[in-house]
Amino acid sequence: MPDAPVFSLRLKAARLRVGLTQMQLGVLAQIDEYSASARINQYERGKHLPDFNTAERLAEVLGVPTPYFYARDDTLAALLLIWNGIPAEARSELLAAASALVEASDIDG
Repeated sequence: MPDAPVFSLRLKAARLRVGLTQMQLGVLAQIDEYSASARINQYERGKHLPDFNTAERLAEVLGVPTPYFYARDDTLAALLLIWNGIPAEARSELLAAASALVEASDIDG
């Protein structure tokens, strides 16, 4: 189960970033339209948390990777958004550059 405040804050930030209402997000994530707004509101307030399948649907609608919701570290969350936003060949280059940084710094990964 994700840490409620982290999940809640990241969900709300992602929703606002794409300009959706709670109702719109809920419906697009296949939540029943009669409870969509209330459920998203509860997720954003940390009162309830979605199951993983629902979190995956929310992530897909919002254009973020699912792990973004679970990342407690803001830097890691930012990296996940960057990773999600670049094409596959650039991901390979980024991974190679990060690996080179680790080797150069004598950091065990």
